[in-house]
Amino acid sequence: MSRPSPGSTSPARLIFWDSSKISAAASGQDRKASPDSFGGTATMSDIFWRSIAIGIGATALMDIWAIFLNTVFAQPRPNWGLVGRWVWHLREGKVFHDDIGDAKPYAQEVALGWAFHYLVGIVYGIILVALAGTAWLAAPTFLPAFILGIVTVGAGWFLLAPGMGAGWAASKRPNPMQIRALNLVSHTVFALGLYGTVLLIR
Repeated sequence: MSRPSPGSTSPARLIFWDSSKISAAASGQDRKASPDSFGGTATMSDIFWRSIAIGIGATALMDIWAIFLNTVFAQPRPNWGLVGRWVWHLREGKVFHDDIGDAKPYAQEVALGWAFHYLVGIVYGIILVALAGTAWLAAPTFLPAFILGIVTVGAGWFLLAPGMGAGWAASKRPNPMQIRALNLVSHTVFALGLYGTVLLIR
């Protein structure tokens, strides 16, 4: 039987070489993260911090909108001190108040209310990215942000408003329809903030 020449490769060696190359390629591919729109690799921490930035940006735009309404139309700005008072009393298990204004004040309620306001915005930003997927960060569209913005009106209508004594969807206020319309507009602005911020940080 003739031996293979020095420059040739036996079938067994060829099979071993191919399988090792495939194994190496596969293991190398497993170590790669999916590419993002920045041309690098998206890590979980990268996605997380972008989600936070989206929530903060959207909340800030909503606050700018409130300042605009107050300046141009004399529309009262949200009282985050009373929201902070409501949050403070949650630790006692008290969710629903007849009138949050009658509840015992908390010295740092204004700071707590503002912190809660931005924390909720951050949570919504994280939820949006979790539901829309990381591909949305690379190629965002307005619709997912708009849907989230409108859906989250429900948190104000069915938890915060009755919790503070305003009734379901502000039904106990003298102008509930106006409040509801302003809520919908404000959350549309929030949605624009979500979409605009993700475009800025891509």
